[in-house]
Amino acid sequence: MSTELGKFKAGSPMADVLRMDRMPHIWCPGCGIGSEVNSFADAVKRSGIDPKKLVVVSGIGCTGRVAGYVNFDSIHTTHGRAIAVATGVKLANPELTVVVFSGEGDLAGIGGNHLIHAARRNMDLVVICNNNFTYGMTGGQVTPTTPNSAIASTTPYGNYEYPFSLPFLMDAAGATYIARWTSVHSRNVTQSIEEALLRKGFSFIEVISPCTTLYLRRNRLGDGVDMLQHYQENTIIKHGADTRETAIDYQGKIVIGKFVDKNKPSYLEASDKCSIKLVGDDYQLYGKTIPEREAEEKAEKERIAARRAAMAAAEAQGEAIVPATTRKASAAKVKKAPAKAAATPKAAKKAAVKPVKKAVTKAPAKAAKTKFQSKIMPAKQALAGTKKAAPKAAAQAKSKSTKAVAKAAPKKTRK
Repeated sequence: MSTELGKFKAGSPMADVLRMDRMPHIWCPGCGIGSEVNSFADAVKRSGIDPKKLVVVSGIGCTGRVAGYVNFDSIHTTHGRAIAVATGVKLANPELTVVVFSGEGDLAGIGGNHLIHAARRNMDLVVICNNNFTYGMTGGQVTPTTPNSAIASTTPYGNYEYPFSLPFLMDAAGATYIARWTSVHSRNVTQSIEEALLRKGFSFIEVISPCTTLYLRRNRLGDGVDMLQHYQENTIIKHGADTRETAIDYQGKIVIGKFVDKNKPSYLEASDKCSIKLVGDDYQLYGKTIPEREAEEKAEKERIAARRAAMAAAEAQGEAIVPATTRKASAAKVKKAPAKAAATPKAAKKAAVKPVKKAVTKAPAKAAKTKFQSKIMPAKQALAGTKKAAPKAAAQAKSKSTKAVAKAAPKKTRK
């Protein structure tokens, strides 16, 4: 069983992106975080970015466990400080692609101050926010996004607080890329993450997700499948929608789509511009002049474009996106297959199969005649004799009984 599980993990299409040795994950059945992680892994592969230059940062909570399952450099930091740590990582090494993957309680609750200021500064970060309207790991308390009238452990008679609309909040704070989807829109989530990974500036992607254990159960909304059905039937795609109209009511319609996609200098670009004015052409950031950094960025973009083109070509040919180890194994099997076919043509197969069948069918019969003939045959003859004699004896007994009944019957009638 362990070897089969090992083969399954090694042959998984996500074996290069996820830490398969830590599977299965801890998330509840019906939770949307698993599909979000799958979309994220797929987006990383499709984007063509260098996995060695990718860092994932998460906070505390159910979504905060993502950092432990991805096969990249990752940091599982303290509650509410994911964006602060990610900002430090990006400033320490601007060549890295830094992704923050956490929940709405961690990002917009205790970490809300870091969230709005990172958006205000237009930090070059990708923030993926799993929004399930509850603190799923710590008891199901009200979060900044819990819809009005929804039941939580801290509001057993219904939420009376006014919730955030995260796209509106991020738009007001200055984010340059804002999108919202649900966990049932996995392809759209993948596309949005892929776009965010390939751009500069602060990107915010909200994914509405069911919490089956606490939020759905407390509000008697069914299970994860019921909520996914609700998402499918009650979502309205409005690309470029006014973020002031993206508020979510309790079990109401949900506006989804890509709302904001604009360009403005990122934090580091604005810092460079200011420093150049003060220092002049001698200014260097991390020991590199601006032309040197621009040349490196251009070369990296060309490498990314080449990897994306190779990925598109593989998909066009119908090839599966699988790990390199699996591709080598499958190629070896394909090479060996023609040799086997050449060694066993149809004629050789028939010639090899027929004698075996005859030997199998005739062998038991010969054995019965030789070894067991003296024991089995007399018994068979005796059994056949009894079978033949039995019907005659039964017929004689029946005729005698009928004659006796016929003689007794007239005597009774005379009386």
